[in-house]
Amino acid sequence: MSEVTPSSRRPIEDRPVRVVSARLSFLQQIRSIWRSRELLNYMVVSDVKVKYKESALGIVWSMVAPALTLVIYYLVFGALLKNGIPHFVIFLFSGLIVWNFVTNVVIPSTSVVVDRQAIVKKVAFPREILALSTVGAGLVYFVMQLVVFAIFMAIFRTAPQWSLLWLVPVALLGLVIIIGSIGLLLSALNVFLRDIKHLVEVFMQLWFYLTPIVYSYSRQVEPSLVHHGLSWLYFLNPVAPAVLTFQRIFYVHEYVQATTPGHAVLQVIPHWSTMHYLEMNLAVIGVGLVIFAVTMKIFGRLQGNFAQEL
Repeated sequence: MSEVTPSSRRPIEDRPVRVVSARLSFLQQIRSIWRSRELLNYMVVSDVKVKYKESALGIVWSMVAPALTLVIYYLVFGALLKNGIPHFVIFLFSGLIVWNFVTNVVIPSTSVVVDRQAIVKKVAFPREILALSTVGAGLVYFVMQLVVFAIFMAIFRTAPQWSLLWLVPVALLGLVIIIGSIGLLLSALNVFLRDIKHLVEVFMQLWFYLTPIVYSYSRQVEPSLVHHGLSWLYFLNPVAPAVLTFQRIFYVHEYVQATTPGHAVLQVIPHWSTMHYLEMNLAVIGVGLVIFAVTMKIFGRLQGNFAQEL
């Protein structure tokens, strides 16, 4: 006769239950999100309003904060460390505006399911909307920061490469897909492993310095990577193509002649063709769509246990 353990004598209703959600196809998940688009719009507006609800300046902070951050980085890397990049403010803001979008999506989306656990437990709706709403809010902040960027460019009397402005939505689309996918996955995993939120905050600092924002890719990264045949390794960072594209569009000082006669020309950003920039961003979009489909599948399998874990 087999031994009856204490756990086997527990009533069924007292035993922990692991729920696995139904296996919806990727298209079914997309249709479900589309049917709930009004709720998604509401959550985007709510995220924007709540973030600065208690502040005196309100949503204006979404424009003031990046400007103050820009000043700090300019003083450290432009004035104190003197990296030698002409018109460093424009160069810096070209990459910083992309990075701000990344952080405004990844960090909030990591904890969004836990933060909104009250409605997760009580209301039936596609949980994917929670993470996707942070993408929408991030786009709102991105547009506001573009306004600040335009003001800085006017102050410094510089203009973007108008003929390349069509690359902005292409680069932004790839970034939205990739970063949205990462946020979707982290939002699900953080429900079960709450330490992920803190690990993400640390990793974001490392990710920032792995992206060519405060330094020139052409001057400080490309020479050594090309020499060792490792250029592809750097572009495993999905944010790098978008940053380099924005720098190519908004920082038009592609080459700057040295002041001393006979010295070599100073290369600040890669001298790639327009087609090369387009191909880079199309590659990000293609890889991003695959990652998005995979993360949607993972999220769909995990969300059945959200209420229990929360």
